[in-house]
Amino acid sequence: MRTYTLVNQKGGVGKTTTAISLGAELGRRGMKVLIVDCDPQANATSCLGIEPGSVTAGTYDALIGRLPATDCVLHSPNLKLTLLPSSPALAGAQVEIVGMADRERALQRALSPLGGHFDYVLIDCPPSLGLLTVNGLVAATNGVIIPVQCEYLALEGLSQLMQTLQRLRSGLFPALAVRGLLLTMYDSRTRLSKEVADELRDHFGDSVFETVIPRNVRLAEAPSYGIPIASYAPNSPGGIAYREFAEEILEGDGAPMAKAAVRVSKDGIPKNARSAALGDHGGVSHGA
Repeated sequence: MRTYTLVNQKGGVGKTTTAISLGAELGRRGMKVLIVDCDPQANATSCLGIEPGSVTAGTYDALIGRLPATDCVLHSPNLKLTLLPSSPALAGAQVEIVGMADRERALQRALSPLGGHFDYVLIDCPPSLGLLTVNGLVAATNGVIIPVQCEYLALEGLSQLMQTLQRLRSGLFPALAVRGLLLTMYDSRTRLSKEVADELRDHFGDSVFETVIPRNVRLAEAPSYGIPIASYAPNSPGGIAYREFAEEILEGDGAPMAKAAVRVSKDGIPKNARSAALGDHGGVSHGA
């Protein structure tokens, strides 16, 4: 099982979109994928068609040890994804786990029973550097994926994040690694996007993924339908980019790159789009 954590303390950089879109593309290639929503804002949960307020068991319950994670996950055969959902209750978890022994490993312990069930685990962290994010980083046994918006303000936040990662590596978690930086919201029409991309590649070199995620209206629309871009508009620029990103991840991991059988008629919304969402009762089963 490969576990990657998606993190950036700056919000709005495409972190949740990347977690959902990458997970969906890996699932289409035959991988068993778990999305862990570790953000009290529950954006990943919402993006997959689930109302966070309706979640009765999820990341919060697994994190504090109230329920095993195997009893908290939701399966969607249609999307080929499994979700450990979040809810507003997760906001209180930081207070509840602060007194735990080895509190930074609470999420890692919670996920351990799921180890034999999945090929990939993608953890979506909150846009902060608090205890929930630290738990997500420690659980990232195969590295951290950092989406970076192609704007200068994103560069300022990146410096702080890198310092946090270095402190964790210098302390109790020397194995913590950066899998790569993913350029997001790239606008080829602007010089700014190119300058930011060039600066990141000059500074971080091969640590920047080759794939670049463009600014794309379809990516922004997909969450409102509760489905990933792979189901909503797979042949849109955003859909193609995340398909390429999944292939880059698989190639780097040494996994076989089975091509997904993508059937596309129009770059629009499938009539049955909503029925494919995790939130619809017909496509959901509980437990591992």
